[in-house]
Amino acid sequence: MADKLRKNPDLFITVKSRKDTLFTGNAYSITSLNELGFFDILPFHTNFVTLIKDFVVIDKGLPTEKNIKMDKGILTVISNTIKVYVGV
Repeated sequence: MADKLRKNPDLFITVKSRKDTLFTGNAYSITSLNELGFFDILPFHTNFVTLIKDFVVIDKGLPTEKNIKMDKGILTVISNTIKVYVGV
């Protein structure tokens, strides 16, 4: 099962600003920072909403890693679909 997850990313992530889509695609993980500290979201994470700040990192530590800087944003997780709204 673990090999299957590594071959096929289960998360679908969209990162949008008010003017542009900064990222859209599949990924293995997303990392960010909220008022309680750093956190990671992996496949099958519970649904939740949080205010985030400073950054999101998609696929941290992998060759596909992508860093997106921001002042603040909102992150939602619903059934392996993650939406990040930057600057709100």
